[in-house]
Amino acid sequence: MLDLLRFAAPVALASLGESVGQRSGVLNIGLEGMMLTGAYTGMLATRQTGNPWVGVLAGIVAAMVLGLVQSYFVLWRQADQVVAGTAINLLALGLTGASYRRIFGESGELLSIPTISNHALIAFMLISVPALAWLLFRSKWGLAVRAAGEHPEAVAASGFSVIRLRLQASLIAAFYAGLAGAHLSIVNAASFQEELTKGRGFIAIAIVTFGRFNPIWAFVASLIIGGAEVLQYRLQAQGIQAPPQFFLALPYVLALLVLVFVGKGGRAPQALAVPYRKD
Repeated sequence: MLDLLRFAAPVALASLGESVGQRSGVLNIGLEGMMLTGAYTGMLATRQTGNPWVGVLAGIVAAMVLGLVQSYFVLWRQADQVVAGTAINLLALGLTGASYRRIFGESGELLSIPTISNHALIAFMLISVPALAWLLFRSKWGLAVRAAGEHPEAVAASGFSVIRLRLQASLIAAFYAGLAGAHLSIVNAASFQEELTKGRGFIAIAIVTFGRFNPIWAFVASLIIGGAEVLQYRLQAQGIQAPPQFFLALPYVLALLVLVFVGKGGRAPQALAVPYRKD
């Protein structure tokens, strides 16, 4: 069970935060870039200080900085959310790749950094599931955030700031994206390589949709990813003969097949990815 949670954690953490962000009406296509930046910054900070907890904090901060950059263009400049998110992904990919090669060489080097027990982060993830569900569906703030994703004009007419609500939700999404990336490099890999996230950010976005924009269902769906990854490594350990591509694709193929049924009938917030223009 612990292995399942460990492998599921990066995608689960990212999808938990993204559930909050998308409920506010912000589609964070830049999630992959935020995770990658969190993973790389977390690795660097851990390597420099020898303290993996400093690395976790650094990864979160780096992802939130990217979240602020994206929010400026999406919320204040009303830029297309898909275009802005794609730019964030390209920026993160370029910066982490260039920095990695400059520090560790063109071919990289065998990195090994201090790691931590995943129990604390797993516990935080498990607590976050009901906590975020309560925040979204039982608190006044959550009601306002969900309304911002459905009818932002009505929210503004009620005296709330749509921009502020969406910014708060977006920063929560960035926080969990940074934590997810740091977990991937510091806990799961205890190392780093270029493009370490390997599309997990996009998988997390899909999980939010399939999980009906609910943190609880998103977490359940994330366990499928973790289970598929555990199965992948166990099949390899047993020496089952198959093309390497089969093992690489297995987590995604199995997850998508099941998630189609998990998310059937889900409805996206009406104002999702629609820029809010204040009159």
